[in-house]
Amino acid sequence: MITYAIIALTCLVSISAFSNQQIYQKAMFNPYIVNHNREWYRFFSHIFVHADWVHLFFNMYAFFLLGLAVEQSYFPALFGEGRGELNFLLLYIGGAVVSSFPSFEKHKNNSFYNSVGASGAVSAVIFSAILIRPLSTEIRLIFLPFHIPSFILGAAYLGYSWYMSKKGTDNIGHDAHFWGAVFGFVMTGIMKPALFVSFATQIKDFF
Repeated sequence: MITYAIIALTCLVSISAFSNQQIYQKAMFNPYIVNHNREWYRFFSHIFVHADWVHLFFNMYAFFLLGLAVEQSYFPALFGEGRGELNFLLLYIGGAVVSSFPSFEKHKNNSFYNSVGASGAVSAVIFSAILIRPLSTEIRLIFLPFHIPSFILGAAYLGYSWYMSKKGTDNIGHDAHFWGAVFGFVMTGIMKPALFVSFATQIKDFF
């Protein structure tokens, strides 16, 4: 299964990179190096390395929560077995690549900017699930004893990511979070336009 394979590969490479700076340096997303050395593979390779154990855990935990549902349930039901798996893979890879472009444009002449982690790709999968089932409570905040509909959490996530991206006071790639989420939502809707109508109807009925 694609979800398990991605988690296994990501953990394997990330854990190896924790003790091997050569792997880390070769895989990380550095817009300056991409721009000047034409190492375009970094748009994709950076999703397999993470800053630390906490970073790795939360990305893979979030991906596990919804990756299996999207891959094994939502997409097969919408697109059929074979095409559903292909679309899921394209969603994950596309989220990784597309979510990196804003940072590339912003930092392509800044040799000190680096980014790692699968947050953009994971955000794409999460927001694909939100489009399909906006009232679902499958997205859980560990520290809350109650569940919140996914579209509300999604809206809060987008707002926070946008604000922190503009503020730019930490080393977290909020641009990737935001644009990965937008890509996942829009791309899933493009693959199945009726989902936009279904999403709007469910939100309307909720209120």
